[in-house]
Amino acid sequence: MILLFYSKDVEQIFGAIERITFQDENGFTVARLKQPRKNELTTIVGSLPQLTPGESVRLHGTWKRHPSHGLQFEVTQCYFDEPKDLEGIEKYLASGRVRGIGPLFAKRIVARFKEKTLDIIEHQPQLLLEVEGIGEKRLESIQAYWIEHQAVRKIMMFLQKYHVSPSYAQKIYRRYGEETIARLQENPYALAHDIAGIGFKTADAIATAMGFPEASSQRLDAGILFVLQQLATEGHTCIPQQQLITKAHEILNASIADRIEIGIQEQRLIREEELIWLKKYWQHEQSIVRQFQRLLRTSSTLRAVNTTKALAWVEEKLHITLATQQKEAVAAALQEKALIVTGGPGTGKSTITKAILAISEKLTSKILLAAPTGRAAKRMSEITHKEAFTIHALLKFNFQEGRFKHGKDNPLTCDLIIVDEASMIDTPLFNNLLAAIPSHARLILVGDVYQLPSVGPGTVLKDCIESGMLPTVTLTEIYRQAAGSKIITNAHLVNQGSFPDLSFDAKSDFFFCKAEDPSAVLKKVIELVSQRLCKRFNPIEHIQVLAPMKRGPIGIDQLNQHLQQALNPQAQGLDFHGQRFCIGDKVMQLRNNYDKEIYNGDIGRVSAVQPLTQELTVSFDGREVQFTPYELEDLTLAYATSVHKYQGSEAACVVIVVHPSHFMMLQRNLLYTAITRGKRLVVLVGTGKAIAIAVGKDDVEKRYTGLLKFLSQINSSSPQLHLADLPQ
Repeated sequence: MILLFYSKDVEQIFGAIERITFQDENGFTVARLKQPRKNELTTIVGSLPQLTPGESVRLHGTWKRHPSHGLQFEVTQCYFDEPKDLEGIEKYLASGRVRGIGPLFAKRIVARFKEKTLDIIEHQPQLLLEVEGIGEKRLESIQAYWIEHQAVRKIMMFLQKYHVSPSYAQKIYRRYGEETIARLQENPYALAHDIAGIGFKTADAIATAMGFPEASSQRLDAGILFVLQQLATEGHTCIPQQQLITKAHEILNASIADRIEIGIQEQRLIREEELIWLKKYWQHEQSIVRQFQRLLRTSSTLRAVNTTKALAWVEEKLHITLATQQKEAVAAALQEKALIVTGGPGTGKSTITKAILAISEKLTSKILLAAPTGRAAKRMSEITHKEAFTIHALLKFNFQEGRFKHGKDNPLTCDLIIVDEASMIDTPLFNNLLAAIPSHARLILVGDVYQLPSVGPGTVLKDCIESGMLPTVTLTEIYRQAAGSKIITNAHLVNQGSFPDLSFDAKSDFFFCKAEDPSAVLKKVIELVSQRLCKRFNPIEHIQVLAPMKRGPIGIDQLNQHLQQALNPQAQGLDFHGQRFCIGDKVMQLRNNYDKEIYNGDIGRVSAVQPLTQELTVSFDGREVQFTPYELEDLTLAYATSVHKYQGSEAACVVIVVHPSHFMMLQRNLLYTAITRGKRLVVLVGTGKAIAIAVGKDDVEKRYTGLLKFLSQINSSSPQLHLADLPQ
């Protein structure tokens, strides 16, 4: 097999790979080569993905002298050969590249099969069962990895010609299998929407190198799809046609008007009143409307109750006194088929949920509690003392069919479902949830509409409230026990557009630490977390640092690097994509993984590291989850994280970076959401100017959705409820 890049006047060397000194995610490698009849090892450098110790290679390239590292052979072309001698074969198998074979089994296998070892693995793998310690399960792992390893290397050779990062080769192979090269030659633009992390620009570069013309229908259609998908990541389910044309032209440098019309004719795109949808998002929004109609048309099977008596009973049982707005919410929950309860921190949403539960449990045992994230579900369980599920876990994913197990044809078993943190639910997930709710069941959505909207597309809670289709109780009164908290009062001040109270009070739960320069901010955050606050809180378990941006001197990446060094300094770990993972590190899952039942935003702790095989074990709330090298890109350090990623979660102590260098991201709802993540202590670190910028910026970019319009078209109910309007 040949590994790319041709040049003139090259020299040729050959030998066996002794060891890999360095390799990054793009395949750039520094290795040591053992040449025949030479005592000293040769340093080779170049793009050499999946190079493995023990392999025999023939290399074309040039000799260069590095100012620090001396003479090196810079590889421009590489031919791989299998190891020839027993030492090379053993080193190759012991390298960790073949999962299931480590140093011990490599020695045993080579001792048993000698020079025929690799041929046995390739063509007669069942014979490996003759080796002590290798059973059916280990054999299956060896076979699967060997087949994939060979195929991925072939694909890498093909992709390297088009400058595609080797880290994506496994993903591409897993998506297309043996058809990979044929599929890419047919339509490389498919990569942009089939493979996470490969965008249109990369696919376009590959297509251009393959000779696809700039005005090809495949390119223009892929460009339109890419723009609409990018807009979905920004929260839009649709976009005005002219904006789509403008944005697509910036990328394609070509007119797409004709391709839009063809897309509409072929029903890949939907157009209504000059708004353009990808068909799937239009279908999600239309389906949400139909599901609401279905729910609202069907009566609840729960028996009616006297709300006056029920309210008096629950106050006595829970030893509480409900205020007027709280009574409205509880009473409405006992009467309406679907209800929204919205309000800021300290307005009693948790109390209302507990009261509704207490009364409803007298009517039925079929009650479900759910939230969008694992942390939000856990907090709901702690508040109610009842089991709560993530929406994903509740619906369950069917891998064979590629969809949730629960839906319209297999509804959930419940008479009542209460969903917390509803502002976080995006359009596709909300549609799937509604479809799974049986027609006779009651639905109660609880959330804070002023928080950041969902990470995914849509503004579901906001649209539902504004449409007036669902009865809504809006809580505005801050109750006595919360009124003494500066976290609560400052959150409401920020939400109202007022500057928060930053006055110092040693007994307060809210503090401001002034730091003008980014370096001073960084130093202050590290000092707070690793020295001052850790006297009150476990710095990893109970303190969360939040920042608006990923990059920059006080961005999330830098904060994580410095916090890791301060809180979990270790010499050894697993290096991946510029991050080091060590035992004890706090990490976050970045994508939904239905197979492992972990979801975007879930936080865990690294419990085991295998640097040789590049595998990790992470504990998520006590459940151990294994990560292969292909899955490590789904993890990131989480000592610091973004406010968006931390939605639905809470920490005993939250440290928030607020600095003018994050100007582009400073928004009122972002600061409001960040402050409300803290339960016992909130510390702002930065400048008053940055806080003022955030408080003053309420011009949140509009999200284009069709749900509000679709819901409004069928609305026939009042959006607000009052206790006097309800039957007693």
